[in-house]
Amino acid sequence: MSNIIDALSWLFTAEAWSGSGGLWLRSLEHLWYTLLALGISAAVALPLGLLIGHTGRGRGFAILATGAARALPTLGLLTLVALFTGIGLTAPMVALVILAAPSVLAGAYAGVESVNPATVDAARAQGMSGWQVLTRVEIPLGLPLILSGLRLAALQVIATATLAAYVGAGGLGRPLFLGLQTYDYSVMLGASIVVILLAILVDAFFGAGQRLLRRVPGLASTDVTAR
Repeated sequence: MSNIIDALSWLFTAEAWSGSGGLWLRSLEHLWYTLLALGISAAVALPLGLLIGHTGRGRGFAILATGAARALPTLGLLTLVALFTGIGLTAPMVALVILAAPSVLAGAYAGVESVNPATVDAARAQGMSGWQVLTRVEIPLGLPLILSGLRLAALQVIATATLAAYVGAGGLGRPLFLGLQTYDYSVMLGASIVVILLAILVDAFFGAGQRLLRRVPGLASTDVTAR
């Protein structure tokens, strides 16, 4: 209990937040790593997941691939990549993208597959092309699950991005590892608390975004059978 009190006391000091190694800079680095990894994984896995959900092809392979990716030990993968790329951001970014991609992929194809087949058939009966069905019907109706996949991926990356400091990158892993190496548990626990707070803030951001989308006309009730 005393370690937690010491950590909270340290968090309320100016020294903890100021300077090139302060928590403000480290938090921004941490968020940047999260945004970059999430953006790369979404650019790769999101279109693939939408395609799988729309066509129904490759779903078995996607399930096997995502399961295998989730089973990979992140620290071991990071160390392996670092052996080839050296110290820096490349190794942790590869590991974080591989960590985030399965959730993004699963959310994408599950969101499209969740759309009522009768709604899709009605859209096709009205003369919509496959692209129009995907963009005007399946994506809007499957958006809650698609965003849930992105939300889960973001939280996983935030929690794991502390390992970037293991191979010389920045982020909140720096003060966490420093506290561990110097037996300064107030610094280590303080950095951990900031990581938790960042995860809560990002989760709240996605939650607010999902609630706002439900209020957008045409997204919450895009049902061609009612037209």
